[in-house]
Amino acid sequence: MAYVDGYVIPVPKKNLPAYMKMATAASKIFRKHGATQVRECAGDDLDVSWGGVAFPKQMKLKRGETVVFSWVEFRSKADRDRVNKKVMADPAMKKIMPKKNPFDWKRMVYGGFKVGVDA
Repeated sequence: MAYVDGYVIPVPKKNLPAYMKMATAASKIFRKHGATQVRECAGDDLDVSWGGVAFPKQMKLKRGETVVFSWVEFRSKADRDRVNKKVMADPAMKKIMPKKNPFDWKRMVYGGFKVGVDA
C-alpha cells in the first residue's frame, strides 16, 4: 500500500511564485529518486463555514498569506525512507534552495501517512 508525506505550509502570497518554483524543482528530484507522485496545491477557497475549522483560522494565517497543501507519494514507508535519504543527499537540493526561504519553516505542519483509501 502507498505511503504519503503530507505538508501544510502558510506562505505569503507574494512569495507563492518563488515557492512554486522551488517546489517544482524539488518535485523533479523526488521523482528521480522514486517518489510516485508530488502535489503542491495553493489555497483558493479557504473561507469555508460548513462545520470544520477553516485553514486560515487553524494555521493562524497573517494578512497576505495563503496555505499550501502538499503531498509526496511513495510505494511504501520503507521506500519513503529510502527516497527521502537520497533526496536530502542530492546536491541538486542545495542548488534549488533560494537565498531567502519563501515561507517560515517553523510554521510548517508535516507527517507521514498510511493510505487508507485509494479510489
